[in-house]
Amino acid sequence: MSIDQIAPEALKLPVRERALLAASLWESIEDPFEISTDFDEAAALNLAEERDQDIESGRVIALSHDELMQRLRQ
Repeated sequence: MSIDQIAPEALKLPVRERALLAASLWESIEDPFEISTDFDEAAALNLAEERDQDIESGRVIALSHDELMQRLRQ
């Protein structure tokens, strides 16, 4: 089954059942961006500053939320 087949049927469900389905689907996805718990605050700040520099210098182009969601759907 494809998303094009499943989504219209899922949207016919009552709100509570849609919420349960959404929660179940969300929980089944592993977070590819999960940061190790040993990642201390100094390292997190350093990483944030590096990423900010990448964006400011033009080495990386930031995506809007809408752009990200559109790419993820492809």
